[in-house]
Amino acid sequence: MKKKLVISTGAGISAESGISTFRDANGLWENYNVMDVCSADGFGRNPALVHDFYNDRRAQLATVEPNAAHRALVDLEKDFDVYVITQNVDDLHERAGSSHTLHLHGELMTLRAIDDESKVYRLKDPSIRSTPDTVIDGHRVRPNIVFFQEAVPMMEPAAQLASEADIFVVIGTTLQVYPAAALIRYVRSGVPVFYIDPNPAQVPANVTVIPMKATEGVTRLASLLEQYR
Repeated sequence: MKKKLVISTGAGISAESGISTFRDANGLWENYNVMDVCSADGFGRNPALVHDFYNDRRAQLATVEPNAAHRALVDLEKDFDVYVITQNVDDLHERAGSSHTLHLHGELMTLRAIDDESKVYRLKDPSIRSTPDTVIDGHRVRPNIVFFQEAVPMMEPAAQLASEADIFVVIGTTLQVYPAAALIRYVRSGVPVFYIDPNPAQVPANVTVIPMKATEGVTRLASLLEQYR
């Protein structure tokens, strides 16, 4: 039976495809104040701005492709039962071919009903632009993104996956965004943990740190995982 390999990915893995990282040191994202375009309060104040912002992110997504790190994670499925938990809202893991991807913070290529969060609508065309007046199946919709000030509904299934891991890997994250950063705490004692990031955060001594960008680090990871096949 294949070992269960659970991989938690952050902005660092998509940055090498040309996706802007979520926010830089001055709290801006594509020259917008993060709290204006990614908070519940911001959406309440100016929903049109938020719709436009994510419309533009969706259009940008159509111009980029999965990189070698995304594809290398798919290659690992030959030898492991791979599950990806991502903080990213892009679809690059899916486009690379990953079989199991859980999005903690929502997905750019979906909209959801404002009055019923269980009603999610997948967009086939990234050029589709939503507005506060967009109605699907009788429901006004919003970007299917988990805003600041909102609960993270997929955290529970993500924590469950982490607790079931035979091997756990973190790629391209500062380990400072919660609750995602807490996933490592659900990993069982004795389970091998690997952390890939060019500027790694402080982690427990039992974590194997690979201080590389994602594309280089995943290649190194693959060689280290040979002992667990």
